[in-house]
Amino acid sequence: MIKINLLPHREESRVQRKIDFYSLLIVASIVGALFLIIVGFYNESQISNQNQQNQILKSANDKLDSEIKEIATLREEIDRLKARQQSVEDLQGDRNQPVYLLSELVEQTPEGIYLRSVKQDGQQIVLMGYAQSNERVSDYLDNLGTQSHWLNRPELIVINSTGIGQGKDARKVFNFTINVGIKRPRDQESEGSAALAIIAGTSVAPAKSKGLTP
Repeated sequence: MIKINLLPHREESRVQRKIDFYSLLIVASIVGALFLIIVGFYNESQISNQNQQNQILKSANDKLDSEIKEIATLREEIDRLKARQQSVEDLQGDRNQPVYLLSELVEQTPEGIYLRSVKQDGQQIVLMGYAQSNERVSDYLDNLGTQSHWLNRPELIVINSTGIGQGKDARKVFNFTINVGIKRPRDQESEGSAALAIIAGTSVAPAKSKGLTP
């Protein structure tokens, strides 16, 4: 019977396995460290690229903000110039308002109405006077609101009965106060343009319907 001593061989195998295990552990650690380093460099590169893009966007936004401010400044300047031009045009047009006003009052004031005060405050006229009856005041309001080319939006502020004169000359009349607006020439032009547009629209509609008839 042959006896073989395997103790030294087993010990050497155990030692070799330990060496192999630690070798693999070291290699894995090195590979892991390299992987972490590569990932870190990649992330840092991505962050750097993103920061550059953010800086580009920030510069573009700053440029747009500057351009928007310039545009806003130009618009404000244009609006100021337009307002100044409109003020000059209104002043030139308002020079003839007293003539238009007196002419309209003479034309639109019916019989039985006596004006004792006419005051202008901007584009508003305050008319104060006497009327023979309430119907006269109603006719006056209708004339000012629908018949006048230069006066609009009449508003009756107050009307009350009062007496004038003494003795045989005493009479009962109605004291009234009316507010009414006065138009500017540009208001006349805008109303004329609107009227022409309405006329043009009504003239086109029959033509279209006529084309549909067999």
